[in-house]
Amino acid sequence: MRKLMISAVLLLMAYSPAKAGGYQVSLHGQKQIGMGLIGTSLQMDASAAFYNPGALAMMPQRLSVQAGMSGILASTAFQMDEPSVYQATTDNPPGTPFYVYAAGMITDRLAAGIAVNTPYGNSLAWEDGWAGRFLIQEISLMAITVQPTISYRLTENLSLGAGFVYAFGAVDMERALPIQGPEGEGRVNIEGSTANFGFNAGIQYAHPSGLQAGISYRSKIDMAVDDGDAYFTVPSSLSQAFPATNKVAVTLPLPANLDFGISYQATPDLMIGMALNYVFWDVYEELHFDFETNTPNLQDSRSPREYSSKLIVRTGGQYRINEGLFVRAGAYYDPSPVNDQYFSPETPSLDNLAFTGGVSFLPFPNLSIDASLLFIIGLEGNKYFSPENFGGTYKSRVIIPGLGISYSL
Repeated sequence: MRKLMISAVLLLMAYSPAKAGGYQVSLHGQKQIGMGLIGTSLQMDASAAFYNPGALAMMPQRLSVQAGMSGILASTAFQMDEPSVYQATTDNPPGTPFYVYAAGMITDRLAAGIAVNTPYGNSLAWEDGWAGRFLIQEISLMAITVQPTISYRLTENLSLGAGFVYAFGAVDMERALPIQGPEGEGRVNIEGSTANFGFNAGIQYAHPSGLQAGISYRSKIDMAVDDGDAYFTVPSSLSQAFPATNKVAVTLPLPANLDFGISYQATPDLMIGMALNYVFWDVYEELHFDFETNTPNLQDSRSPREYSSKLIVRTGGQYRINEGLFVRAGAYYDPSPVNDQYFSPETPSLDNLAFTGGVSFLPFPNLSIDASLLFIIGLEGNKYFSPENFGGTYKSRVIIPGLGISYSL
């Protein structure tokens, strides 16, 4: 009998696999989303606690609070190679990544803040009975991070900052088993949760001419589930080979990020910028499942991933129509980190081309209602998961509207 190979990942909640490379989510501010997801060089408000802690001490407000949420509407299509005409699509639940930021100036040079957001996640549900169900049927994962941050302005033009990151994650995953019984195919469900720590640090430079530049680093965090639950549903005749309940250990790395951004206030009303985001995906070499109870049919598994580190290029801008209305636009290219020979449908990350837009309406001077719209095209590609000899052509489309609110003093 074929050995059990579970292709799962690690964390909690409803997300789409296509907003960023791999399982990284980059939806951390409606203003930034509207400008192509740039943010490393910007010192607009409390969102700097996440994008670049060094910029927090240069924000123009004494107090800044904001919150927001995006809605991910995504679909991935699969087509087997000719001469097969088989096709399948996902039926993903809507995703709802969120963020909450608060920051204030303690002195004229010292600022403190906190960031709560969802930088990693994935939610996927393939149609019932699809051809890859023995690799993955559905998965829901997410990481929530909490980051207290402090920032200090060394001079009028230069500041630095750092934050301590606490990350919590959980997983809920299901796949079919190649076992037939009176009630159909067998299945396995994996559930687990974990937490770990990391950090974020950054430097910000602002020139009186309107030129701003920033660099930030977010550390790698290993999310290790040491005591996850594995539930098996199989015919009673195979219950000894697949215990109904089992324990499993697995580790998923949340990769480090090194980001550089530059922006320029070209006129009193027009700001333009760009960002380079380097994601250290090469830390994700394999997915190893260590079951507490093994049988001849249920062995520990090592499933190769061999991701590659990638550079994301982003550009965007903002135009002030009047004191109460701002409009934004941007674009970016996000190459897939996934190895073409180990392309698992649990995270069908393609090369992504994205276009963004946004608007802010200020009904009062201190209150801003921020909206964004992100459209992502997952470029069609022929991909394989060679250990299981499964592959074909994938493509995806994602629409992400978002809404937030900002208050400052």
